[in-house]
Amino acid sequence: MTEILAENLSEKEVMGSDGMNLGTLYNITMDLKTGSLHHVIVDPAERVTSTEFDRDEHGNLLIPFTRVQAVKDNIVVSR
Repeated sequence: MTEILAENLSEKEVMGSDGMNLGTLYNITMDLKTGSLHHVIVDPAERVTSTEFDRDEHGNLLIPFTRVQAVKDNIVVSR
């Protein structure tokens, strides 16, 4: 994957590979020792009721970073 500055990811729309709008990027978690990315945290769109992804205590979707397929105009994750 190409390098992208974190500031360019702020509030990017997150889409499933099936075209469904999952919500807006809220944050990203990482391991500070290794630098590996763990989760893309998504503020879910109102109509998202999927139990496919875990949720945090605020109801945000926790999408494993390994599911990220592309980062361009949107962030695309495999579904």
